[in-house]
Amino acid sequence: MTDPLDPRPSTPENLAGQVPAPAPQPVPAPAPAPEPAPATKPAASLLRNHNYRLFLVAQLSGGTGVWMLRLSQDWLVLQLTQSPAAVGIVVALQFLPLLAFGPMGGVIADRHDKRRLVMGAQGTAAVLAAVLASLTIAGLVTVPLLYGFAFLLGCVAVIDQPARQVLVNELVGDSMLRSAISTNNALNQLSGMVGPAVAGVLIHQVGQGWAFAANAVLCLVVVALFALMRTREMMRVPVVARAKGQLREGARYILDRPRLLWVVLLAGLMGAFGMNGPVVLAAFADFEWQTGSGGFGLYNSVSAVGGLVGAVAAARLRVLRVRTVVLGAGIFAVAEGLGALSPNHAVFLVMLAVIGAATMFFLTSAATYVQLSAAPKVRGRVMAFYMPLLLGGHAAGGLIQGAFTEHLGVRGGLVLTGVCALVGTGVVALALRGNRRRDVAELD
Repeated sequence: MTDPLDPRPSTPENLAGQVPAPAPQPVPAPAPAPEPAPATKPAASLLRNHNYRLFLVAQLSGGTGVWMLRLSQDWLVLQLTQSPAAVGIVVALQFLPLLAFGPMGGVIADRHDKRRLVMGAQGTAAVLAAVLASLTIAGLVTVPLLYGFAFLLGCVAVIDQPARQVLVNELVGDSMLRSAISTNNALNQLSGMVGPAVAGVLIHQVGQGWAFAANAVLCLVVVALFALMRTREMMRVPVVARAKGQLREGARYILDRPRLLWVVLLAGLMGAFGMNGPVVLAAFADFEWQTGSGGFGLYNSVSAVGGLVGAVAAARLRVLRVRTVVLGAGIFAVAEGLGALSPNHAVFLVMLAVIGAATMFFLTSAATYVQLSAAPKVRGRVMAFYMPLLLGGHAAGGLIQGAFTEHLGVRGGLVLTGVCALVGTGVVALALRGNRRRDVAELD
């Protein structure tokens, strides 16, 4: 960056031996010091990175496909069963493998080439989506089959999620990691706007089977984009040699850092009692507002628009503190409870945007805090505990939300989960009050 205190032109000196001195000449006003050149914006630096540009396109296309698959899958289950609890089961099965096997996925990510792991996982997901599309188009799909495919796709995520999270560090390095995480989350929300809208059109026009087929194609696009990356330009983190106790080492790393531990636990809590959009939005679309599959897609898109705002807001934070993460969780819990009390459809849509913004503000700040607080050599294992707790909590939350909705109605179930999320956030805030050391995310 240019120093604003640039030297100014000096006055001319008298030459030696010149007697008498010439009449003084008016000294021209010094030229104004040049203004400091503006610092390069992080986003601009990221976009100059060839590999990261490919990664962003892959995130957008793959994320759009995932949203299409989830919305189509959840709506198909609801149409076949007319039961929000059944939607909760399919959501739980999709995230259950992450809860059960996620930490092992982190160990695998630390041991192997992360780019190749993601390519293999996405290729497998493409095959599964293609088979599901064929069965659905042929009219052979059943609820048990949908449960089975949800579980298998969850197993794919065990490998994909930790490897993808840590790969970002190899693409941009530690100095740009925070900006990259925020940008990724913003792209995920953009895909959350596009995916549900496209899925809603496909479901209405040609049925869920073709939405599954589109997801298969988009998974293959991700594989192709990752194959085009220039591996020589990547900032490789040395792989960890196979050894005993690596999983315990990751757990011990988190347990030895109380603030990091509480953020990880808070993510699991919010997953269980807050982020249950598939169950809630499907129930509101079918039972409360009677807006059908088009309304289901609209609700997901509105929530994603708010999420984009929340991700950008989190990215603009100059300093990331634990209290900021906890505040985001508290705002989300309050917004969720208020959204359930919306007096009409228009207010409900506004509250969905607020809930989406609070959700992504929390998720972006929490994920950034966890990654920046973990040393590179254990980052894969730390994220492999964080992601299963978040998404595993989401799996349990699908069952919880489905049961609440079945017994208390759509609004009552959402109010109760919002209250539970708020109480849990309060407990975490109280636990952190006595530990103010290392409030800012930083590496050891």
